[in-house]
Parts: sequence; structure tokens; C-alpha cells
Amino acid sequence: MYLAKEDRYEKMKYLRCGNSGLHLPRVSLGLWHNFGSVDRYENMRNMLFTAFDEGITHFDLANNYGPTPGSAESNFGRIMSEDLKPYRDEMIISTKAGYYMWPGPYGDGGSRKYLMSSLDQSLKRMGLDYVDIFYHHRFDPNTPLEETMEALSDIVRSGKALYVGISNYNSEQARKAAEILKANHTPLLINQICYNMMNRWSEADHLQETMKELGAGMIVFSPLAQGVLTDRYLNGIPEDSRAKRNYFLHEDSITEEVLAKVRKLNEMAKGRGQSLADMALAWNLREDKVTSVLIGASRPEQILDNVRFLKNMEFTRDELNEIDRILS
Repeated sequence: MYLAKEDRYEKMKYLRCGNSGLHLPRVSLGLWHNFGSVDRYENMRNMLFTAFDEGITHFDLANNYGPTPGSAESNFGRIMSEDLKPYRDEMIISTKAGYYMWPGPYGDGGSRKYLMSSLDQSLKRMGLDYVDIFYHHRFDPNTPLEETMEALSDIVRSGKALYVGISNYNSEQARKAAEILKANHTPLLINQICYNMMNRWSEADHLQETMKELGAGMIVFSPLAQGVLTDRYLNGIPEDSRAKRNYFLHEDSITEEVLAKVRKLNEMAKGRGQSLADMALAWNLREDKVTSVLIGASRPEQILDNVRFLKNMEFTRDELNEIDRILS
């Protein structure tokens, strides 16, 4: 039987999420990859245990995570039931709906029908009475935003979720969503987006400032650009890399120009006494504009590596300017 380490809360840093009373760990664990039906169950258990022992209390899922779709929730639910159930009140568990999940007109998008049905399925797979955060996974231009947000508000009122989140919403969409949610007395908690040194669209959109103005937090996925911002690609593209397998990172996106920038960033990280990954994760959390970074892992050791940066999160203005110069 798993017993959590007693010093787990001494290791992690936490930050209040927007204007809410909820504090999130600066590092959260995403179950997008490596928790599916094709993955090794014992490794999943060890990764979750390692994360919790390091003070990571937030675990992020979605209805379609796998493969196969839904299997990440099923595996997580089994581990919850067998090992982590005594710690449920110390955990922030989130799931989402918004992308394709099942055939027909009701298994995708932002309709009330889809969101409510999907959450019921997710709770059943995970063996939970409620999730802490339920997200709409992407803006749906084909569904009135009022319908989508009303569904999220009613889900909170039903007790099946404690907080409302949105994902992949830009500033304009987030403002409209937050306005509806505020009128419903179920305020927007958080927006989850892709953000890293190589993907800074949200800065041009002033999304970080928008979320602060709205009193909501921000959590980011792919903070290491699918592994590009690590030492993995410094000497080219390894045969066993994610880019070679052509999942969500494509080999043709890792150009020599990109690699030249990565190598310069790596030299800068060495000067800070960090790995490139450490510096990239710390950069995401600079100035507390981002509440938490979502890391992924394929083995427990990666989780230990990815919390190491918490000991060195500060940047000088000169360092930030140099990073911008390298990336320009």
C-alpha cells in the first residue's frame, strides 16, 4: 500500500490561482501521454507516486487522453481506487471535454449535451464523485458560448465539479466566457494554453494580462515544446525521438535555425548552473504570470528532473533580454 512522504509539502511551491482561494503547485502533472492502454501500468503508478511525493497535487486529464481515448482516465481511476483514495482531499483532479470523443453529432464540440454526457463518462471511468476543475477543451464557434458556459455553471451547481476552466481560448473568447460565468455566479478559475519559449502567441494576444484582469489563473502545457527545449535535440534528431515518431512534434519543424537557438539557450542555461529544461520551465513561471506548468513524463526520473528548477527560478532583466534576443 502506497504511503505518501511526510515532507512532500516542504518540496513544492504553490501559488494562488487568480482571485480564487485555490492554490496550485507550480508544477502539475499532465496525463496526456504515457497513461493509456498501450502503456505499462506499474510505470504509471510509480510516476503518480513520485509526483505526489514531490508535492505535485494537481493531475490533469481529458476525456480523450490515451490511447485509446478514455484509457488515461480509466488507468488513473484504478490507481486512485487501489492506492491514492486516502489522499483524495489533498488532490486537484481536472478533466476536459471539447475535442472528438465518440461518433455522431453529440461526441464533439461545446454543446450542453456533449459536455454533460462526457463528464458523466469521465467520472465513471475515474470512479470519482466529482472533479476539482472541469474544462471546456477548446472554443467552439458552432455552439453559442452562452450554452457552453451555462452547461459548465450547471455542472458546478450539480456538485460534479468544483471549478470552471477553459482551454485554448484567446483573450477575446476568454473575456466573453468570463462575463457569462460571472453572471452565473460560477467565476472562471483558469485558462489552459500551450506556451513556451518557442510558442509565444499568447503574448501578442496579451492573454496573460487578460487573465489577470479577469481574476483567473493560467496553466500551460508543452512548456518544453515537446522536448525541443531539452538536451534531446542538441546534436540533431535521435532515431527514437518524438519527432521521428511524428506524433505532435514534426521532424520538419526542427530546423537548423531552431537548433541553433536551442544550442545558444543551452549555453546560457549552463551559465546559470541549470539544464536547458530547468531554465525553460523557470522561464514559463517568471513574474508569476503563469500559475503552474504542466509537465509530462514517461518515467519517474523525469518528474524528479522537472521539479529541480524550483530551486533556481529567478531571472535578471539582462537574462530575460538575452533570451528574447536569442529567440528573435
